[in-house]
Amino acid sequence: MATQAQLHQPPEPAPLLALIEDDPVMGQSIADWLAIEGYRLVWLRTGAEAAARIPSIQPDLLICDIRLPDISGEEVHAVLKKHLVGIPVLFITGFGEVDQAVRLMKAGAADYVTKPFDIELLLDRIETLLAPRWQQTDGSELGISSAIVKVESILRRVAGLDSTVLLSGPTGSGKEVAARFIHANGLRAARPFVPVNCAAIPRDLLESELFGHERGAFTGAHARHVGHVERARDGTLFLDEVAELPVPMQAKFLRLLQDRVFARVGGEAPLRSAARIIAATNANLSERVRCGEFREDLFFRLNVIAIDIPALAERREDILPLALRFIGEFAGRFDREVLGFTGVAQESLFLHDFPGNIRELRNRIERAVALSEGPWIGVSDLFPERVSSPRESDAPLTLAAAREDAERRLISRALAETNDDVDRAAIRLEVSRSTLFEKIRRLGIRH
Repeated sequence: MATQAQLHQPPEPAPLLALIEDDPVMGQSIADWLAIEGYRLVWLRTGAEAAARIPSIQPDLLICDIRLPDISGEEVHAVLKKHLVGIPVLFITGFGEVDQAVRLMKAGAADYVTKPFDIELLLDRIETLLAPRWQQTDGSELGISSAIVKVESILRRVAGLDSTVLLSGPTGSGKEVAARFIHANGLRAARPFVPVNCAAIPRDLLESELFGHERGAFTGAHARHVGHVERARDGTLFLDEVAELPVPMQAKFLRLLQDRVFARVGGEAPLRSAARIIAATNANLSERVRCGEFREDLFFRLNVIAIDIPALAERREDILPLALRFIGEFAGRFDREVLGFTGVAQESLFLHDFPGNIRELRNRIERAVALSEGPWIGVSDLFPERVSSPRESDAPLTLAAAREDAERRLISRALAETNDDVDRAAIRLEVSRSTLFEKIRRLGIRH
């Protein structure tokens, strides 16, 4: 069984953290825990000492108490701001100072924790803020969850084959990404990859778009048109939303799969295709066959190697790595300095169901990177539909609301990470089963 230190062990070389804390008891406790976790640490006792030393230390993360004996943490942040570009700042605050912490986050700070806090919460926040710079992978490209790692292993095995592949999964789950992965890791990687969305092409144009047409084949056909099948040559033809093929087209496509031949509209000479076929659908093709909406023989021809792509809600471990990847993509595209998520924003991502799957996640990150006012993305940047003002999304307004908000987030996360197993969640949260049930009921947590 992994020890607590192993669960939080950062990669080498260890990040350098700076702690500004005048309380000797709290400071020593934090320093001891960070040492156990393998972090390097510089402990500063006053704001003046921090202002003098931080510019030369250049830590990977700064932890600062808001209440200091000489100047406030807010003043320290203002003095050091030009030296903290790209360095996340995590504030430690009392419940009465939450408004000040929110003000600091608007000024560029990354996150805050409120006293009294559990050391595990502090360690989680530190890992979250360091993740964009320090996160490592085991070499998997599609994600880190066991579900997607297993899928990636299958995709790698079939990449070197010529068998037809049928990818299934909900809309936005990454079926085209999986198809491109197969193509890029196979023998046809240098050949064309031609994607076709069968649902996006008008039915009266579908045959012409897929197979092409000869000049004069119909009104408006002023020149020969080369279709998607022909353009794929000996590469990969990816048919997305294959369930939307009309029945007459299903018969023509069956011939392509069986005999590897097709004909342009208005043409008589059969043409050969050497393309590999990968199809995808978010529909239940077996049910479509039973309803007479999809040919059974075509289904069997497509369903040679069937691979199911899981929904994002079924592999929540992938949410943050994918989100960080999208931050890097859009920050570069928009020339924005966006460093990561606040702790509360990360929790909101982890607990969101993502009915639109990876596509929804990507769209939310694109919008957040484009519109965020600071280097750290908050809840209101990711989910603007949830709040009526930025203040409401950043922090509770009362002591009771703050406590309930913290409890609700921690309990929801524990339930999500244990697949709604209340017994395991209670052990993780170090409370009794009956206490946890009562809190779930009182806080209105979905379970």
